[in-house]
Amino acid sequence: MTRGVLLFAFNNEQIDYVAQACFLAGRIKQYMNLPTTLVTDDVQRVVKHYNGLEVFDDIYGHAVEQKNKKTYFDGSLSKKVLDFKNFTRSDAYDLTPYQQTLILDTDYIISNNILSKVFESSNKLMMYSKSLDVSGWRDASEFSYISETSIKFYWATCVYFTKDPENKAFFDVIKHIKNNYQHYRNLYQITSTVFRNDYAFSIAAHIMGNVKELPGKMIYSTAKDILHKIDNNELTMLVEKQNRTGEYTLLKSKDTNLHIMNKFSLSREIANA
Repeated sequence: MTRGVLLFAFNNEQIDYVAQACFLAGRIKQYMNLPTTLVTDDVQRVVKHYNGLEVFDDIYGHAVEQKNKKTYFDGSLSKKVLDFKNFTRSDAYDLTPYQQTLILDTDYIISNNILSKVFESSNKLMMYSKSLDVSGWRDASEFSYISETSIKFYWATCVYFTKDPENKAFFDVIKHIKNNYQHYRNLYQITSTVFRNDYAFSIAAHIMGNVKELPGKMIYSTAKDILHKIDNNELTMLVEKQNRTGEYTLLKSKDTNLHIMNKFSLSREIANA
């Protein structure tokens, strides 16, 4: 049975998700020894500018037909509204070349091999619902439930699934939710107008009821934190201080997988790594 990691990378005006994917694919090989396949709307750019074929098992071209607008923060004092091309994740089941697939967001930094355990598991579909904010003080309720009166939140940042009829049905449900998102926004009391894969996957998990927990928990820093340095398996961050806008606390992590939501600081550190 083939095993591998599937990444999606669609650049916008200022954020190079493809460079993030290349960086992550290298770390997947280093820490997990797994092949990686990339889905992007610009295959030639990957090969030309990032030597993509050296880190990827395969690269698939996929046109982008829809996009959101999203506010991107770079620390607590800077923000921009940019394109957010996130409508392709529902096609993961159709696109993956693997029998066992781990989907990762390109802003998820691998620093250990804990997620390798999923390939030996008897579970067929796994995501994170348990999570931890590195700040220790922020209100994390938005990552517990998809709204104050609604269902359990699951992260689409990391998703493990096997190729089988039940999971095909799961991804078909996600496609249906995406194509009828206004209806599901109303049904599940979602206040945000931006389509989020986290919400679509959470709703599908609620409908299907077949999701198990990934090993460990989702550890994340928000876009109001700043990734300061990447040194192999050690990350240094500036974490937003409570009630001190524009002030930060220095934090270091080691051997820890981290979801870095500040895409600008991640891009800067990838360029320096």
